[in-house]
Amino acid sequence: MSVVSLTPNNVTRPLARVHSPTCPSHDAHEAHEAQPDAATCASSAGHIVATHRCQVLTHHAVNARYRYLRLQADAPVALTTRPGQFYQLKCPVTENEAPFLLRPMSVYGTGPEPDTIEFLYNVTGVGTRALATLTGGASLDIVGPLGNTFTLDTSWQRVMVVARGVGLATMAPLVQRAAAAGLRLTVVMSARSEADLMRDEFLRSPEARALADVHCVFDSDGSSAVEALEPRIRTLLAAAPHDAVYTCGSHRLLMLLQRVLAGHPEITGEVAMEQRMACGMGVCLSCVRLFDCDGDKQFLRVCREGPVFAIRDVVGEVDFG
Repeated sequence: MSVVSLTPNNVTRPLARVHSPTCPSHDAHEAHEAQPDAATCASSAGHIVATHRCQVLTHHAVNARYRYLRLQADAPVALTTRPGQFYQLKCPVTENEAPFLLRPMSVYGTGPEPDTIEFLYNVTGVGTRALATLTGGASLDIVGPLGNTFTLDTSWQRVMVVARGVGLATMAPLVQRAAAAGLRLTVVMSARSEADLMRDEFLRSPEARALADVHCVFDSDGSSAVEALEPRIRTLLAAAPHDAVYTCGSHRLLMLLQRVLAGHPEITGEVAMEQRMACGMGVCLSCVRLFDCDGDKQFLRVCREGPVFAIRDVVGEVDFG
């Protein structure tokens, strides 16, 4: 394992309450703008970023689209990784695939052992096709933890999670944290078809299943269409007070929630953004998105200032004129 020391301003976030910055300033990161090695960088969330050599413990298909990967790292990564954060994975070079860049992947789970970490992914391209060839006992290098985390106040009463496809992997640790704190959960799950839905894989624990009010919608029957889903979410928010709404990945769900939350200024809204990225540490600027920070338009890096942002701050369409 290769690591770097933190700057004095970086502090570890408490487990009970996790905060994410809203439209943070680039000034806080000026000390890290030099070209870093992947193993010598401190993340914006205030913890050490390291390259970890891992061993594959379990790797199998969940269904026809998604795969589950469990790794044992050379450090207690479960103790330093927070909900919403991600790692860069060095996918293997195979006879048929030669991935060049590391692949960003959200953390699906950690523990119970302090050195174990889990990922849930969709095989879609060169990197994930190569990753899918790994068998038990194989080695894999990962870099992280990277990025910031979700806001979760354990004094809240109920939160809503709107998940689609493999985006549920990003929010699965958040669901477990909320359930452990006794928060009620309104869960809206969207998938192409019932065969793609991973309800058990999302809720995971008996506590989460007991606290969750689950609503499933599908492309196959039209129930996931925006015109059908938007009034359903509005009805759910009106039926019971919610303290926060979270989503991940899907742009149409993000824009839907932005419209809905305009009528609920009292509700915290956060999204874990998915974006193509090369370095994962804020240097290459390949993952910038436009945000409206109290009327000030800013391009922010999803890997560095995010990936978690306030839903209300995301600019949906960019006109470069």
